[in-house]
Amino acid sequence: MLILSRRVNEKIVIGDDVVVSVVEVRGDQVKLGIDAPRNVKVFRQEVFDAIQEENKRAAAASGLQLPPMDIPLRAKD
Repeated sequence: MLILSRRVNEKIVIGDDVVVSVVEVRGDQVKLGIDAPRNVKVFRQEVFDAIQEENKRAAAASGLQLPPMDIPLRAKD
């Protein structure tokens, strides 16, 4: 994990097209602004975890077996 210190109005660039800005710091809360292309999904961790859990429950209910997330998917010919 990379740990960086930033102040209000300072930014971090991720890849070629994602910019994270520190918008406000108040006590122990930090507000971040994220500028990313529309095709890049950005979630808070707790929302991402809830989506993953719901997807697992839906797949289990339908009997569908999901591949592990670390194996790339390939289109069928």
